[in-house]
Amino acid sequence: MNQQFQSITQPFSSETTINGKSYLYFGGTAYLGIPQHQGFQDFYIDGIKKFGLNNGTSRSNNIQLGIYNEAEKSAAARYHAEDALITSSGYLAAQLTVKYLANFGCVVYAPNTHTSLWINDPPAVSGTFTSWKNNIIDQINTSAEKNWVLISNSMNNLMPEIYDFNFLTDIEIDKNITLIIDDSHGIGVNNQGLSALSALPKKENISCIVVASMAKALGVDAGLVLGSQKIISALKSTNMFVGASPPAAAGLHAFIHAENIYKDQWSKLQKNIDLLKRNLDGEWKFAPGFPAFLIENSSIDQYLLKENILISSFPYPTKDSDPINRIVLSSWHEENHITSLIQSLSKR
Repeated sequence: MNQQFQSITQPFSSETTINGKSYLYFGGTAYLGIPQHQGFQDFYIDGIKKFGLNNGTSRSNNIQLGIYNEAEKSAAARYHAEDALITSSGYLAAQLTVKYLANFGCVVYAPNTHTSLWINDPPAVSGTFTSWKNNIIDQINTSAEKNWVLISNSMNNLMPEIYDFNFLTDIEIDKNITLIIDDSHGIGVNNQGLSALSALPKKENISCIVVASMAKALGVDAGLVLGSQKIISALKSTNMFVGASPPAAAGLHAFIHAENIYKDQWSKLQKNIDLLKRNLDGEWKFAPGFPAFLIENSSIDQYLLKENILISSFPYPTKDSDPINRIVLSSWHEENHITSLIQSLSKR
């Protein structure tokens, strides 16, 4: 691991300068380029002026900022949910949800679920999502158990692969399914810039809840839960929600007012994705509409480093594994950035 990239002292963006040398940067999770978007920053600064830097009181306090309810109503409407809950982090949103809803039935994890979804120890599940989904229907339909809680990511952002959950419509109607989906990497990007909720099966015996970090594509340090009014109301009554401080109001002020910014940035991201994928060869793996491009080449990161290009590269699944090398696009990339990347790749 190159130590010169471990203590960067400037914000991440499309370009970065380290030790006097300029690099193009194609990594991270700021898929919509929100941290460097001037319009979003202006909304955020306006929020600081209105509400201050933070709010250390819990949501159960007798004196409340109204913006939290406003932001939850905005999120519910934007992502087509009955109701929404906002916490200080995606991790808290996930833990709050799984620990409460785990009591609703027999808990089953899909492979590679994020650690924020774990109730206690790592789930004892392996294999691919495809193999898991091919088995889960029979497991549920042939069981005497009527109530089930299924927990999964909405996608594998590393490989990358976007999961399709419509297979759950084959579950018998007398089985009650609570489906918890972590959409941290998909919200604002996949499903036309909405959330996984819009793509989940609509069936009377399946209750769908989406949890997400808002710190990736949405650019806000907060966590989000989307679901029915009944479930959201119950989650807001838990000790974990009542006792926790909320996120900074300034970020939520920006989130509320930035709907058009998100839409514009999503459109730009799709153009960037289209430009790159039209110029890649068959070595690269990607999911439609998602800005990560994987290659099974353990040295591509070092080649691109010589071209003054930084990509996402780290060992997985253990520290001794070969690195996963991915190009990650963002809306902050301009056409000339991607053209430079394409030219460097074509010279290999």
